[in-house]
Amino acid sequence: MAKHSDSHHYHFPWRGGNRFRLHVDGGNFFPAMLKAIQRARHVVALEMYLVESGKLFNQFIDALLAAARRDVKVFILVDDFGAGGINRHDRHRLQHANIALCYYNPMHYGRLGRILFRDHRKLLLVDGQIAFVGGAGLTDAFDERYAGQHPWHDVMVEVRGPCVADWAGLFVETWPLQNAEQGVLNHISQREHAPHQPQLGRVSLTHTSSGRQEIKRSLLKRLKSAEHWVWISTAYFVPSWKIRRTLRKAARRGVDVRLLLPGPHNDHPGIRHAGRRFYYNLLKHGVRIFEYQPRFNHTKAHLCDQWCSIGSSNLDRWNLLWNLEANQEIDDQDFAEELKHMFEHDFDDSSEITYEHWRRRPWYHRLQESFWGRVDIWLNRFTARWRNYRD
Repeated sequence: MAKHSDSHHYHFPWRGGNRFRLHVDGGNFFPAMLKAIQRARHVVALEMYLVESGKLFNQFIDALLAAARRDVKVFILVDDFGAGGINRHDRHRLQHANIALCYYNPMHYGRLGRILFRDHRKLLLVDGQIAFVGGAGLTDAFDERYAGQHPWHDVMVEVRGPCVADWAGLFVETWPLQNAEQGVLNHISQREHAPHQPQLGRVSLTHTSSGRQEIKRSLLKRLKSAEHWVWISTAYFVPSWKIRRTLRKAARRGVDVRLLLPGPHNDHPGIRHAGRRFYYNLLKHGVRIFEYQPRFNHTKAHLCDQWCSIGSSNLDRWNLLWNLEANQEIDDQDFAEELKHMFEHDFDDSSEITYEHWRRRPWYHRLQESFWGRVDIWLNRFTARWRNYRD
């Protein structure tokens, strides 16, 4: 078991006595989340970025309304940009005395200076006793029952134990209204938790206004100390120079470094092409790259030996500059083995990009990489300068 002497640099410390359960794909994690809401007795807190009206969201509205009618207090925090797909009818349905619905950073002309700051976290918290965290949104695209042939691939982690109080505390800190509701929310963040299993966990953050880059810092530390494997899955791959350099160094010292990235199914082709311009140098130094073929790989997961990090944060510079993000870190051999099996299954469903193959790619692929790479560079420079000027 690893030693953790760096906790003083993080908002939350490492905590033992947790139980973590991996749920792969919407057909597994959505029923578990709905069941937790149906069993709620006191408080349900939901924090989401991507939310759209549809059959899946309708199920969640029904469950949340049923809880509210049982006198359960329901707190819903959605990002105003990411939740733009909620129609007027669904917004009206969520009007209930026991439901508080808030929009993070509302999009209007008077707040143009803050328009790029978004809440990208994904969290369901029930009674301060169980949490679900990961990368999925409440849209039909994530549910194989409603998405058609190509539902998005993602994971959520079910959390029980002391780490739940940290997720609750994080929700309380982010909740925008300072009134009597804070008392109810503070109650769920102070619940006592009996030990479940000796699984170590820590909640790590990216917080733009405070400058916290805990998710990136944790990943870099683990990349530098990895002995056996570094397997990373991300929906958007536009990493910093420091992350790319550390990946190359890990591969050169014999660590099995693999990237699981989206293939032909993705929602932002430009971002994919911008990230592909880094393939050549990574492949040249021994990093293995796999592109997932069956559907859109939306998973955000890091596996370094027995350390795992799963949550909302992608491996791209935009996340680090503008978004609120949160990951569940886990240091446990059994959980790491379970996540490793998921990776192995996904690698089997992927096409590996080899160094020789990449050198012979068509000219129009190079053109796309060059164009979108320049767009990425321009956007990164412009928004970084604007951020510095605004600060």
